[in-house]
Amino acid sequence: MKPHKGRGTVSNAGGRYESTTHVSEDDGWGVLDAELPPLKTIVTNEAARTIISRNDSPDIPFDRSINPYRGCEHGCVYCFARPTHAYQGLSPGLDFESRLFAKPNAAALLAKELRKPGYKCEVMALGSNTDPYQPIERHQRITRGLLEVLAEYHHPVAIVTKSALIERDIDILAVMAQKNLATVYLSITTLDKTLAHRMEPRAATPQRRLETLRTLHAAGIPVGVLSAPMIPALNDTELEAILEAAVDAGARRAGYVLVRLPLEIKDFFQEWLLEHYPLKAEHVMSLIRQSHDGKEYDATFGTRMRGTGGYADMIENRYRLACKRLGLNQQRSSLDTEQFRVPLQSGDQLALF
Repeated sequence: MKPHKGRGTVSNAGGRYESTTHVSEDDGWGVLDAELPPLKTIVTNEAARTIISRNDSPDIPFDRSINPYRGCEHGCVYCFARPTHAYQGLSPGLDFESRLFAKPNAAALLAKELRKPGYKCEVMALGSNTDPYQPIERHQRITRGLLEVLAEYHHPVAIVTKSALIERDIDILAVMAQKNLATVYLSITTLDKTLAHRMEPRAATPQRRLETLRTLHAAGIPVGVLSAPMIPALNDTELEAILEAAVDAGARRAGYVLVRLPLEIKDFFQEWLLEHYPLKAEHVMSLIRQSHDGKEYDATFGTRMRGTGGYADMIENRYRLACKRLGLNQQRSSLDTEQFRVPLQSGDQLALF
């Protein structure tokens, strides 16, 4: 079957909790070779009960995050968040990028949680699972509502995105940045527009992301770049070029992650490779296995982000040398958590004076 135009994964196989599988069969009329109609995006609003997610992972630099959406229309084929759609009885494939869930009560929930007496302020991450600025944010405006709450409470925030839509919220982020309360990372995986279109079909082009870096930097917002994921024999040769282009655009910090293929992603990714890069597919997968102890993915803390073995070590050494040469990550900087305050509301005791 031909892939859907403008979508990342090739198929929509069921998740790991499904008891049945569906296989497409050609009835002799060549239906599997026909051009598929556009796959429409369906957005379902859900009434979330909590909005702050906590983690204690030793290899993630934050302990709390907010995901305004579940599923992501950007359609990045390698996205490690895809398996979460299986919890909904949906496919981590095409369903993940076309059947989305929005949390319109997110801002109200956040304000409620920040007002709890025992809340202790630490940096809030936006974009740790799915992109807070994916296309539906243009009209949903949930992320903007969250930023308005965080700004009101003087709560620091770190954002990761692939979208130029973040420029819309410069009016909030620039003010927060002046108080050392905001930083933004743009995820740039390749400078090749053809590869980007196949791998991240509904995200901004690499050149547009660099332009966004420049715009945010010019507004006084600290910016960095994430070269994530690096995929052996596919985009890893671009690592230095990506970092150089980001520095030229104003980035002063950087990070990278070796491609991760947990659970269903390994199958969708291999299917995508065979569709778009059939001559490279086995070589790419061989190098990935070499970097994950012979498996498509090794979930061991401490190595799951970087991998192990000769190939993984080579990528890490190249990254470190490039950062040193370009002056990236030279200064340790942290957002200010001491400014956090709960604004007075009507009915609060002090509001009477």
